[in-house]
Amino acid sequence: LVASSSKGPGVPTLEDVGYPSPDLAPFLVGGESQGLELMTKVLERKEWVAKFEKPSTAPTEFKPPSTTCLSPYLKFGCVSARRFHAALVVIYRANSSSSKPPVSLEGQVLWREFYYTVAADTPNYDRMQGNAICRQIPWDHNPEYLAAWEEGRTGYPWIDAAMTQLRTQGWLHHLARHAVACFLTRGDLYLSWERGAEVFDRYLLDADWALNNGNWMWLSASCFFSQYFRVYGPVSFGKKYDPEGKYIRQFLPVLKDMPKKYIYEPWKAPLEVQRKAKCIVGKDYPKPIVDHDVIHKTNIGRMAQAYKEHKELSAPPANASPAKKQKR
Repeated sequence: LVASSSKGPGVPTLEDVGYPSPDLAPFLVGGESQGLELMTKVLERKEWVAKFEKPSTAPTEFKPPSTTCLSPYLKFGCVSARRFHAALVVIYRANSSSSKPPVSLEGQVLWREFYYTVAADTPNYDRMQGNAICRQIPWDHNPEYLAAWEEGRTGYPWIDAAMTQLRTQGWLHHLARHAVACFLTRGDLYLSWERGAEVFDRYLLDADWALNNGNWMWLSASCFFSQYFRVYGPVSFGKKYDPEGKYIRQFLPVLKDMPKKYIYEPWKAPLEVQRKAKCIVGKDYPKPIVDHDVIHKTNIGRMAQAYKEHKELSAPPANASPAKKQKR
């Protein structure tokens, strides 16, 4: 399709068809050619590929991101997972000290297959009820909390910046996904992982039914992972990677002038500091929706009780006799 745009012949811009230009445009362009070009650029960095360990990458890096960003192309079939895996094997064979699964790039491909395998044989995989592998946890129902989380209005800049990147770019680093998922579920808001999976499915360019629901079960400690007491701090976790708050300033411009000391906790800034930064907490930026220091401890207790009740419900009756082996 060739059309007339404000800059001459070509595909019309959003402004040409009556829509405002987004402040933060998606940084990935779809299609097989784009996917193959990106894969080629990734594979040219042979030493980086060989030493890659996903947990060591930074969730706050965005120009460029600290991972490959190939997931949307793999999801849509623009890049073949087998082709990518075969190319990785060639690089690994030439580097005896390469990283290993599950943290290597090969490990990421294997995780993809793991979730596909589990999802293929699990009825009701995308919900809690009727899902045999999912712990039954009595999550709260709070539409206001859910909307604040989705719209980046929790009052925690690290969480809100990540959710803004999700909504505007359709992508998040995996550790940012971990942080916002923990915050929504067992960490702070105690809402169902099903609601979070629905939001991710709407916004993520790489939204994949098997991976998305599997990861939400994992991060809510509903399945695969059981250390529910390991909670991502909505202040400390982001600060560890980005003490200056560059990521927050990028995706939450209302906080761009907030001093480094308060960028992750603007509610602690004295009023004169807030005025100077042109950001009054409670007016220009919301107050924290919950007190993390208090609520995460409460929720750990609730998870412990939920685990206990789930175990009791799953246990066979005390007077049940072991099943006799059937003769063939």
